Amino acid sequence: MSSENPLSGATALPAFSKIRPADVVPAIDAILAEYQAGIERLTAAAAPRDFEHVMLEQERLDQHLARAWAPVSHLHSVADTPELRAAYESAEEKITDFASALGQNRELYAAVQAVAAAPGFAQAARPQRALVEHALRDFRLSGVALDEPARTRFREIANALAKLTTAFSNAALDATDAWQEHIEDERDLAGIPETGRAVLREYARERDLDGWLVTLKQPSVQAVLTHADDRSLRERVYWAYQTRASDQGPDAGRFDNSERMERILALRHEAAQLLGFANAAEESLATKMASTPGEVLAFLRDLIARAKPVAQRELEDLRDFARTELGLDTLESWDVAYASEKLRRARYALDEEHLKAYFPLPSVLEGMFALAGKLYGITVQSAREPVDTWHPDVRYFELRDAGGQAIAGVYLDLYARSGKRGGAWMDVCRARFRDGDGVQLPVAFLTCNFAPPSGERPSLLTHDDVQTIFHEFGHGLHHMLTKIDLPSIGGIDGVEWDAVELPSQFMENFCWSRQALDLFARHWSSGERLPGELYDRMLAARHFQAGMFLCRQLEFGLFDFLLHADYDPERGACVMETLETARREAAVLHPPAWQRFPHAFTHIFAGGYAAGYYSYLWAEVLSADVFGAFEEHGVIDAATGARFRDEFLAVGASRPAIESFVAFRGRPPRPDALLRSYGLA
Repeated sequence: MSSENPLSGATALPAFSKIRPADVVPAIDAILAEYQAGIERLTAAAAPRDFEHVMLEQERLDQHLARAWAPVSHLHSVADTPELRAAYESAEEKITDFASALGQNRELYAAVQAVAAAPGFAQAARPQRALVEHALRDFRLSGVALDEPARTRFREIANALAKLTTAFSNAALDATDAWQEHIEDERDLAGIPETGRAVLREYARERDLDGWLVTLKQPSVQAVLTHADDRSLRERVYWAYQTRASDQGPDAGRFDNSERMERILALRHEAAQLLGFANAAEESLATKMASTPGEVLAFLRDLIARAKPVAQRELEDLRDFARTELGLDTLESWDVAYASEKLRRARYALDEEHLKAYFPLPSVLEGMFALAGKLYGITVQSAREPVDTWHPDVRYFELRDAGGQAIAGVYLDLYARSGKRGGAWMDVCRARFRDGDGVQLPVAFLTCNFAPPSGERPSLLTHDDVQTIFHEFGHGLHHMLTKIDLPSIGGIDGVEWDAVELPSQFMENFCWSRQALDLFARHWSSGERLPGELYDRMLAARHFQAGMFLCRQLEFGLFDFLLHADYDPERGACVMETLETARREAAVLHPPAWQRFPHAFTHIFAGGYAAGYYSYLWAEVLSADVFGAFEEHGVIDAATGARFRDEFLAVGASRPAIESFVAFRGRPPRPDALLRSYGLA
């Protein structure tokens, strides 16, 4: 393929404006044909069986594909159209089929085994050994050792799962975009602050409507459920949001993911058993720090035992307040965020809207980049030359080292809009790869769904939003600060899934540090720094309803793990029954029977968190302990930052995460760090 093709530039950034849906499949076809020819060359009988000719050549071939596919996959998430969706799904099917065949290529497996068995390889550099070890493990997990007809069946399952998970994600997105409520009388929005109304006004403008438009995009849902005095409006939004892509709600059955969930879980279970695992949960742990399902369940249940009594007291407290101060005889699910915000303001005199004024997005970015500079000796600045992007709001930044040398780049796409998947995430655009004398620098995608600017007012973030962008930037730094030149084990790639959240959750801690806040918490209009008394109230409220929040995360983690660990082909997925089981153990608040939260739970049904949602909490234990080292040295400490960069961020998956943790901390992790961070020790 020509290097001018917008999908396959080797060194330049992707030419997003030149990517056309009609070009996607032909480009991927051509690249896969080149890839296959390359594999045939390196597995030929006379081909050398050394690291350069087997492992490095695979990295080259894989990067050629990744450079083409990453921008297409990203556009599918942030600028979806019917034409792009069709092209994406067709190309994804081809890539999945190719990857499945590659994972079962016994000649290639034998070539990698030969590299591992070569004299002297045991003394090779750690990254080289790790790449080979990961490759051999992944071959086994791809069914390379299976005999027919199991090998073919395993590939069929992989292809079917790729289609089903994409369809699940599409249904959730379509259901989110399908519902709206046009508000023409501003009195119906009583209680919603001006920043929230501005978002709803902007949504109406986008549809050429007067007044305000309530949608299921996150800024809209958050504004209504947290602030709207109209209880019936809160109920309607909750009902529409919590029944997306299901058999319930305003679009009942239209985007229903029920059957997809059944098929996804059945196929995951079948694939795990083909590989010799008892279930999909056990299989998932082959690439995680936790070693057995029992270890994960013990971890979750220990936290439940500690957090649930606190959460129950918090809920009773909230019910009493709602009854006596808000006149709500019953506290329904659509009342919880609203009543909680009222209670928080009453108890701590902390007005989220007042606080948002001190977190204008431009200042938050400036401070976040400054913090990274102080910790890691880098600068983050706007690109010196214009960069092709997929939307006018997207900005591109370069990371430079102390000598001014470019070392990485990151695209920021931060505002909610139609055709863009909800939530926040970081993804890989380019991986670091040294091939000969040249180095491909790492580039990240960082995506959020914040409320856009309105008039003269910039986008104002809640403190939760601030933590969200710090979290995703933490993932980005893990990717961009790698010193590993092999993409498959550099940055976030190959890192155990229950450790990969460590750098992201670690960054959230700085959002509570006065030193860090002084870098960016400035009033959007006056420039005044966050007042001391307001900061004190923030700290006092930091652990407000921490037990309820932790129990909610434990409910998600337990539900996900039980769903995969207890799957029984005779009974089927039993999604809602399993959710109820998890709620009986972990939850203190039980939503209405019609609630269908799992049907839009893309993390586990369309993302990488299947039987792994517990990883957020597992990694939070590690991240809280890591931050403790910074607290011991004054929080923003360059020497501690340099050690963390060198011992964890820079090494990727070139060694097990626990080794990197111990190398930095000097000891194994201590679980009580998590409870302390929640104020529950």
